[in-house]
Amino acid sequence: MYNPRFSKQSQALHSADADVWAVSDRAHALANKGEDVIFLCVGDPNFDTPEPILDFARARLGVGRTHYSPAAGEAMLRRAIADIESKVSPHPCSPDDVVVFPGGTNAIYAVLSCLLNPGEQIVIPEPMYIGYVPITDALQLDVRKVACRPEKGFEFDIESIKQTISEETRVVMINTPVNPTGVMATPEQLRDLAAYCRERDIWLISDEMYSMITFARRHTSLRTAAEHLDNVIVIDGLSKSHAMSGWRLGWAVAQGPLVERLIEFAGATIFGVPQFIQEAAAFALEFDTYFVKQMREAYEKRRDLIVERIQRIPGLSCESPDAGMFVMVDVSAVAANGEAFAEALLDAELVSVLPGKPFGPSAVNHVRLTLAADEAELSRALDRIEHFVLGGCRKAV
Repeated sequence: MYNPRFSKQSQALHSADADVWAVSDRAHALANKGEDVIFLCVGDPNFDTPEPILDFARARLGVGRTHYSPAAGEAMLRRAIADIESKVSPHPCSPDDVVVFPGGTNAIYAVLSCLLNPGEQIVIPEPMYIGYVPITDALQLDVRKVACRPEKGFEFDIESIKQTISEETRVVMINTPVNPTGVMATPEQLRDLAAYCRERDIWLISDEMYSMITFARRHTSLRTAAEHLDNVIVIDGLSKSHAMSGWRLGWAVAQGPLVERLIEFAGATIFGVPQFIQEAAAFALEFDTYFVKQMREAYEKRRDLIVERIQRIPGLSCESPDAGMFVMVDVSAVAANGEAFAEALLDAELVSVLPGKPFGPSAVNHVRLTLAADEAELSRALDRIEHFVLGGCRKAV
């Protein structure tokens, strides 16, 4: 009998947080059997891509924009991204500073692949985006996590990040606004951290995928806040802000030799992103003001609905996030942890939420609720959550 053998990287991807989506997978299995499951677990916008973007993509398909693309990306899109960066930052941005990838996650994988060897150290605050785990595991990185404490609203702790940095640290990676907490780093924090990392010859990556979904105040990019950019990389994309998650379009903005390395990596691994998708993305960035505003306002209303309802349920609590597509709910008063709560809620009320543990130890007593559902669906889910808690949800031991 043939005994298949696989690479260490493949094995790491296979085993990395295999139980992250266990509750969600079970919810889908129930839904497939006809059960009335409400899904509040995934951050995929429930809006359709705006029609003008679809029309533009169709037009570009119609004129044959279906061939190979330059590894760095199409000039039209790189220029549009550079123009946006230049408008919000005191540092001019050139199209030559931009490299296009099929999604923000792929951009992160490419950047870390170009910066780190197996066994080298990266520092990441947590709670953090779940997608970082399989990437860092596959690349066999030494990940040092920095806790952002729930009792302080999960706010960034720059001093703790500095204290975690060691002589072995090669990269610090932050996420602002944060998935899952919606916390936003301040300009002062970003400027301080960028300078500290630069003094120690450490790369600083900022994942800014939720940069256009902010409520209380505008997002400040690391490129805007940092005094120098030679150690700075910014990752962004259109998945969330433009309801284009399935289009797979993201980018990295950097300077100097790293850009050349990223282009070489992209050329060797993805061989370019489809031309018509890139040109539709460029169009979206140029004519997006109305659509992004509409979606942002809808998310804000949904956020307020969830926060108001959760705060009325005895035993549950949450902070009102400044940005993003999620609300983190503290369930420690009614359950042993977020996983126990999520499992029991699905069994009792057919509502699927994401346990906080996979985001990091700081979120173990939380569950994440998405804003990617309309208000009627959210109200239905919140009615069930309230019924579950008031009807005898017992603290698991």
